[in-house]
Amino acid sequence: MATRFKKNRKKRGHVSAGHGRVGKHRKHPGGRGKAGGLHHMRINFDKYHPGYFGKVGMRHLNLLKNRTYCPTINVDKLWGLLPEEKKKEFSENKDIAPVIDVTRKGYFKVLGNGKLKHNQPIVVKARYFSSVAEKKIKAVGGQCILVA
Repeated sequence: MATRFKKNRKKRGHVSAGHGRVGKHRKHPGGRGKAGGLHHMRINFDKYHPGYFGKVGMRHLNLLKNRTYCPTINVDKLWGLLPEEKKKEFSENKDIAPVIDVTRKGYFKVLGNGKLKHNQPIVVKARYFSSVAEKKIKAVGGQCILVA
């Protein structure tokens, strides 16, 4: 690019050429970034970032979070986890039982609400089964396999 087109040349003749009268094109007079948050930039931090500095409460060491996390699925929704092609395949051939790994779909526990849609054996893998769900799955000749 030719020198005559540079922004710098356009600003010539206007007192400070865009670098300010006070700072006079000096480096970082207030410090870089979050420097001075407790001192000369305190007003900005208190106004726009309340709670940035300091501590609150107690630290809980060895805290195990999400201990109660246990997404559930009901017995009537189990067949819905299979793709359509597989459903047709298993409905035509009743000798083969589909294996449904519920944990792969993000569920941990199988509950017993509703009925199994097809009266066909089904193998279900999950971390937990309610007693009602286990009865319903075994009633159609299926299996409940516990997975860690």
